[in-house]
Amino acid sequence: MVTSPAASLRAAEPHRLALQISDDDPLKMRAVLDVAANVSRHYSGLGEEVEIVVVAFDGGLDMLLEDRSPVRERLVNFLKSMPNVSFTACGNTLETLAVKEGRRPPLIGGVSVTQVGVAELMELAEKNWTIVRP
Repeated sequence: MVTSPAASLRAAEPHRLALQISDDDPLKMRAVLDVAANVSRHYSGLGEEVEIVVVAFDGGLDMLLEDRSPVRERLVNFLKSMPNVSFTACGNTLETLAVKEGRRPPLIGGVSVTQVGVAELMELAEKNWTIVRP
C-alpha cells in the first residue's frame, strides 16, 4: 500500500480533543473524565498520540474547584498520571463566583485559566480540535 506524504504527516500529528463541562452535575463530570480516559487509552493502544483538554465554565467549573469538586481525587490522579490531559477554567466564571462568594474560589493545583471558556473552545475548534460535550 502506498501512503501519500500528506497522510504520513497527518498520522504523525497528535489527535486533539476538547471536552466541554458546563453543568454542575457530578454524573457529567465523571462522564468527562471517563471519555478522557477511554480516548487516551484507545490512542495509546494504537501507538498514537492524543492531546485532551477539558474546558470548564458556568456550573461545570465546580469540577475544578479545590473546595467543592465532586471528582477532586480522580482529577488530581489525572493531573499526576496523564500528562496528555489538561484542565482549563473559565476566568469569567471565576470572577462571577468571586463577586458572589466574596472571594475567588481556589482551583485544584495544575488547572490553568483562560479568560473566556467558550472562546477557548471556539479557538480550539478553529485549530481543528474536536469538541465534545459528554
